[in-house]
Amino acid sequence: MCCYTGPDCASARRRLALADVDLPEAVLTIRGTKFYKSRLVPVGPQLAKVLNAHVALRRRRDLAEGQDSFLLANQDGTPLASSTVQEAFDALRRIAGVHGTAGGRQIPRLHDLRHSFAVHNLTAWYRQEADVQRLLPVLSTYLGHSDLEGTKVYLSMTPELLQQASVRFARYAGGGRDA
Repeated sequence: MCCYTGPDCASARRRLALADVDLPEAVLTIRGTKFYKSRLVPVGPQLAKVLNAHVALRRRRDLAEGQDSFLLANQDGTPLASSTVQEAFDALRRIAGVHGTAGGRQIPRLHDLRHSFAVHNLTAWYRQEADVQRLLPVLSTYLGHSDLEGTKVYLSMTPELLQQASVRFARYAGGGRDA
């Protein structure tokens, strides 16, 4: 997903072309997001497997296969509408029994997955006793931000993250090895 919630970004996600998907290397090229930036985004083995299966299914269904063809397309080859993607996400959320509201809106939203991704990575780094200060710029780059300011909005405090950070700080304050 790209770093921006505006219509240009939603369009960039929906318009991911086959040429933007390097399955052997498990890397996506995300083009034309906020401020016309592009970036490479590595994907994990599970998503790479799903993408491989999707591309194979496209071939069996005789969808357009040119490099400019959309990865996620309707039967006629046009890109999925934002509303179609959101409706599918909402249906999956309901099927999974994930409900809630915040300020009158349903949660989680599709964009909330970026928040979860950022917080889960940060928490995992604390658990692994990694150098979080060194890794934060890596997280920012992965999310498509040019600096940490754009990433801060994604770093909501969770009980586990607070606990992990507190343990790290207590060791630091007590003269431990974490700085």
